[in-house]
Amino acid sequence: MKVLFIGDIVGKVGRNALKALLPSVVAKYKIDFVIANGENAAAGFGITETVAAEIFASGVHVITSGNHIWDKKESLPYLAKENRILRPLNYPPGVPGYGSVLYALERVKIAVINISGRVFMANIDCPFRTGLAEIERISSETNCIIVDFHAEATSEKIAFGYFVDGKVSAVLGTHTHVQTADEKILPGGTAYITDTGMTGPSVSVIGIEKEQIIERFLLQMPLRFETAKGAGILSAVALEIDEKTGRSQTIQRLQLTYP
Repeated sequence: MKVLFIGDIVGKVGRNALKALLPSVVAKYKIDFVIANGENAAAGFGITETVAAEIFASGVHVITSGNHIWDKKESLPYLAKENRILRPLNYPPGVPGYGSVLYALERVKIAVINISGRVFMANIDCPFRTGLAEIERISSETNCIIVDFHAEATSEKIAFGYFVDGKVSAVLGTHTHVQTADEKILPGGTAYITDTGMTGPSVSVIGIEKEQIIERFLLQMPLRFETAKGAGILSAVALEIDEKTGRSQTIQRLQLTYP
């Protein structure tokens, strides 16, 4: 089975890049299943039902997220009922939405789990203990499990990768919007990358207009941020997974520009 995981979609530029580039990537790499992080897809902050529909229509099967999932408050009823959009699993009990999903393809089931780190982020439930419990629960249904680990600290991501090595097919980092060059297959057969990168404006500071970010650093004052315009980039990883064992055989880092 071949899986494509797309890094954080940022704004309209990111959605346009996804729409334009995804069909050719799916055809070239013979992709069976597509996951995309969409927490910044609606004008750079959060996601809406309309934007989610656009992403699904582009060919994405499951949308993951992170700390910006609640930015569009009007979307809470939609997130509570749409199990193809995930929020981090380790939010406390009672939070609406889904932290994992089991998706049935023609010949195999695949699970996607969304987890948030805690270092330099919200102090929610332990990602290690919560994540492991969910992995153990869902492994009775399938060996093919993909984890989006949405976190700031490189050390936390790497530690989690080794913590669940051999128990999941892949641990794929998101959140920093900068693709790292450390993709590998861990000793137990888990594919790993610290950050998959961003699908959004290529001339920007992690998706935001560069002048606004520079001014923020210079003045240290709160400013309104807007997603950048212009050319886009699609960042992703392509995985090849043994359907019987759930172990990854290859992981390939991708970066494509649009237009």
